[in-house]
Amino acid sequence: MQYLNAEGIVLDDGIIGKLEGFAVLLHEWNQVHNLTGARSVVAIYDNIVDSLYPLTFIRIPKTLLDVGTGAGFPGLVLAIALPETEVVLAEPLKKRVSFLKYAAIDLGLKNVTVEAKRVENVVYEAFDMISSRAVTNTKLLLDLTSRISDEHTEYLFYKGSRVFDEIAQVEGQMSYDIIQKNQRNYLYIKNET
Repeated sequence: MQYLNAEGIVLDDGIIGKLEGFAVLLHEWNQVHNLTGARSVVAIYDNIVDSLYPLTFIRIPKTLLDVGTGAGFPGLVLAIALPETEVVLAEPLKKRVSFLKYAAIDLGLKNVTVEAKRVENVVYEAFDMISSRAVTNTKLLLDLTSRISDEHTEYLFYKGSRVFDEIAQVEGQMSYDIIQKNQRNYLYIKNET
């Protein structure tokens, strides 16, 4: 995973081993269950790097909710890299839920809970951070997560080129940064405390 060092992401060997194990596991499951468009191990590694890049600029949360985790990007990957963070993965599709639960057990991730439901049905205390990649627009994500967030919650949304239009809908209501990397725009909505 030399990709990570090139991006300034430094992780210990145990975490690297789990990320590699995740890549192999996802590649195997994807052959049968069509969990992600990332068909090759190289494409999976690219998605892992994409998922982890925000570690270079975010505050590390104690609790994290990933909305629409899919095949594990970014939520499960962040859970691997942040073993001290309690991570809840909200995913409504059964085949993906099965994979996420299996992967969490297989990789020994004691910090992961998989919620087999849509985010609006998740019931928890407010999270320190809520992440999402390719689920819906920013305003709707903020609305859908309003019951499980508070004034201290930060958001990390993995966005494409529409982020600038989306942020215009909520501008002035919050402090944010948009960090651009390749085709990705990371929308980091921060609390000011």
